[in-house]
Amino acid sequence: MIISTCLVQKGQISGEVKAALHARLDEFTNAKFGSHAEIKWTEIPKGSGYTAAQPSTSSIVSLVANRSLEQEVRIPLLLELCELWSRETGCSLDEIVGVINDPAVN
Repeated sequence: MIISTCLVQKGQISGEVKAALHARLDEFTNAKFGSHAEIKWTEIPKGSGYTAAQPSTSSIVSLVANRSLEQEVRIPLLLELCELWSRETGCSLDEIVGVINDPAVN
């Protein structure tokens, strides 16, 4: 499983969009890492997140890859991940923080 954490503002996305994101993220992790996505959703309570003194519309989507990635591989994956999120949510790329971490080394 590819662990994915999605952090959004409460009420920012509907249940329908959340389901679509789950499906698209699972397709993405299967295609790019050969493994299903295990998605952990976190909602920031209304009034707790601000950008430039306005309620935040930003999202964070973070994955832990199942292998180490070179930058020339990571960069196009991050772009694809953020574009996927933008298509499903309508957020601009400026509102999305995308992260693809290498697996932890013990």
